[in-house]
Amino acid sequence: MTISRTLTSQASSRRLPVFRSSSFRIVGLFAACFLVSGLMVMALSGYHSQKLLSQQIMLTVANERDETFSEAHGQNTTLLRPVVSELVKHEPGFYYLLQDAEEHVATGNMFHLRAVAGWRWLSWTHRTVRPDRHPVIGYGTILSDGGYFFVGIDATPLQSLRRDLWLSLAWSSVAFLLIGLGGGFILSRLVLGKIESVSLTAREIMRGDISRRLVLNGTGDEFDHLSGSLNAMLDRNEVLIASVRQVSDDIAHDMRRPLARLGQHLDEATDTPQPDSRNVALERAKDDLHDALEIFSSLLRLAQIEAGDRIPDSQTLPVVELFETINASYLAVAEDHAQTLVVAMPPPDMVIEGSRVLLVQMLSNLIENAINHCSSGTKITLSANQGQGRTVLVVSDTGPGILAADRERVFEKMVRLDASRTVPGTGLGLSMVRAIVRLHGGNIRLGDNNPGLRCDIMIPVPIPYRP
Repeated sequence: MTISRTLTSQASSRRLPVFRSSSFRIVGLFAACFLVSGLMVMALSGYHSQKLLSQQIMLTVANERDETFSEAHGQNTTLLRPVVSELVKHEPGFYYLLQDAEEHVATGNMFHLRAVAGWRWLSWTHRTVRPDRHPVIGYGTILSDGGYFFVGIDATPLQSLRRDLWLSLAWSSVAFLLIGLGGGFILSRLVLGKIESVSLTAREIMRGDISRRLVLNGTGDEFDHLSGSLNAMLDRNEVLIASVRQVSDDIAHDMRRPLARLGQHLDEATDTPQPDSRNVALERAKDDLHDALEIFSSLLRLAQIEAGDRIPDSQTLPVVELFETINASYLAVAEDHAQTLVVAMPPPDMVIEGSRVLLVQMLSNLIENAINHCSSGTKITLSANQGQGRTVLVVSDTGPGILAADRERVFEKMVRLDASRTVPGTGLGLSMVRAIVRLHGGNIRLGDNNPGLRCDIMIPVPIPYRP
């Protein structure tokens, strides 16, 4: 008990940190995946945009180069000089450079360049008047006379696109990180709040409040589903605990009388010097012990049936087999009591789903009650019929019957009516019958047989298997 209180105290004083919770780790992992995927999408999109812009710039430069060669009608310094000079004046958006074979600048709006053929990326222009420091992308051509011609265009848009892409990736990383951490923190607090509510309820149940249940939010989410399942489990546990307590109370109450008689008869056997009287007292004590054991066994069996949520050894049984068992067991017993037992055998195709042992015990208890509580000359009938999706087992007699006011009370444990006080028994027979009927999902009803008592047991018909 001390250890339990210590654990409870530690559990109540210790809360799970948000950043160590599973929900925060899950959201963090999701945020990381979202960050990586988002950055990959942005990088691919930016790369594609840069590629398209680069292709457009290069196509523009190539067209300008081809038009220049076409207008000059050749690819040498002499033919290109007047054309390039005119282009410098009338095409301000382009950069031109024409050099002779000795790499002297012949004309253009750029400084000297090393003669390199192919596409070139220049970090800034080499204009003759005030360098503007703009990046240039262009194409250089080695001319037929050894000269060099370069034509290019401002690459600022492409450079800005690259810079904006890197800035977007950097700021997006920060934003994704903050959103992920913030979302993880908020979500974890919400989840931890729900988990703490479950934990608090569990601790109160541990302290003894077994009626406490989890509160449903009414949202129908997974937490409501979990809470509903836990509440159903707690309801079931409460029923089992109540059943155990009831059995304990019943044993304590109902065993008192036979044990008291047992003690009284043992005292008589001890105090009686005559052997015959002593033997009589011991025989009575033995009978009392047998009664006590029978009550104890019946109460435990009844508790097991009432606490069960499934039928043991359930199978589909022909009703005629149950009736044949009852007929073989009680036909001679009824004749010994000068009574008539009539078993109306049902058709072979009438079946019932359940435990053979329990169903036979159920019918046996009813037949025994009728035999024990009815006088000689009574007719006891066992019959069955099916309809409206249920099998109805009927036990009827022509005896004294039971008053309508007592028909529900006789199903309670240890209840015996005044008329049956002199009949041997524990008062648990009908309680056992009702428990077995309820376990099989059925109902039991007592009514008039005019004269006598009629007991109708209604059990659902099993649904046939259809592959």
